[in-house]
Amino acid sequence: MRVLLVAQQLRRAAPGGIGTYVRGLVQGLDGLADLTLLAGGEGLGPPVIDSRLPGRLLTRAWDAGLVRAPTGFDVVHAAALATPASRHAPFVVAVHDLAWRALPEAFPRRGRRWHEAALRRAAERRATFVVPTTSTADALTADGLDPRRVRVVDPMYGADHLPPADHAGAADVLARAAVDSPYLLTVATLEPRKNLPRLIEAFARARPLLPEPWPLVVVGPQGWGEELRPSPGVVLTGPVPDGVLAALYAGARCCAYVPLLEGWGLPAVEAMAACTPVVATAMPSTGGAVVEVDPLDTASIAEGLVVAASDERRRAELVTAGLLRAGELTWSAAARAHLAVWEEVTG
Repeated sequence: MRVLLVAQQLRRAAPGGIGTYVRGLVQGLDGLADLTLLAGGEGLGPPVIDSRLPGRLLTRAWDAGLVRAPTGFDVVHAAALATPASRHAPFVVAVHDLAWRALPEAFPRRGRRWHEAALRRAAERRATFVVPTTSTADALTADGLDPRRVRVVDPMYGADHLPPADHAGAADVLARAAVDSPYLLTVATLEPRKNLPRLIEAFARARPLLPEPWPLVVVGPQGWGEELRPSPGVVLTGPVPDGVLAALYAGARCCAYVPLLEGWGLPAVEAMAACTPVVATAMPSTGGAVVEVDPLDTASIAEGLVVAASDERRRAELVTAGLLRAGELTWSAAARAHLAVWEEVTG
C-alpha cells in the first residue's frame, strides 16, 4: 500500500506529542507499507515531498485549498488537523483529543478558532477520523459527525520509540543544572494545559517530606503562556535529545505528569518503559499503572510525589505495573492498527 503521511508537525520548533506520533508510525510501518512523508521528516528514512513554503504559509494554503495533496497514493494520512485536501485518494485524519473545547482557557483564542475550522474542513472534505479512545469518538459524533467516519485505533501509540539511554549526555545536563543528587522529573511543553505551576506548588509541599530535599527537573520546550517563575529546588533544562531524555527518565526517582486534560499521555508511558514510577492525572495511556492524582488539588499531587519517590514497596509495584503496561504499547502494533483502517477505507 502506498501511504502519504502528512508530517508537517516535524517542521515546528516544538513538534510535541504529534511529532512523536509521526516518528513512531514511521518506525512501526517499516516493511508494512510503501511510505512517503509530506512536508517534513527528512532523515527518518522514507522519501519526503517537501514544500518551499514556510510552515504557517503552507498551512494557510492547505486551509484555502490552494495546495492539495500530491497524487499517486492509495491513502493520505494526516497526523493532525493541518492537512491538504485529497481528491484522488481516501483521506484519514488523526484527532488526538478535543482539549481546546474542554479547556478553552488553556488555548489561545486564535488556536481555538483554527482547530474548529480545521475540524469542519476535514469533515467537509469527507475525511475518515482516527482517534485513540471511545470518549474522543463519542465527542466527535455528538458534534454531528457520521459515526461511520470515526474509527477508534487501539493502540494508536507506542511506548518503544526512545533510543538507548545517553547516560553521559544526561550527566552533563544535570551537572550544568547543578543537580548532584537524586531528582524528581517532569517532561512537558511549558504551556497552561500541562499544569506546571500547580505541580511546582505541590512539589514545594512535598519536598520537606522527602528523605532529602531532592530537586524537580523540568524538561521540555517553552510553549505559550507565562514563563514559569523561579522556585526553590526547581530546575528547568529546556528540551533535550531523545537519548538524554531516556537516561533522565531512567535516573529519576519518579516522573510526574499532571496535565489538566490529556487525550493520551505519552510522557507517562515513556517513563514506565524506563522502569520509573509515575504520578499522573487519570489518562488513557497509563492503564491505571500509576499513582493517580487530582490535577486541580496540590495536596493530592504532593502526596503522590512523596509516595512515588520514597515508598519503596509502592515504587516496586509501580515499576512492575508500568513495565507491563508499556509492553502492551508498541509502534509495530499501532502501525498495524492504522494499516487496518487504511485497508478498510481503500476498499
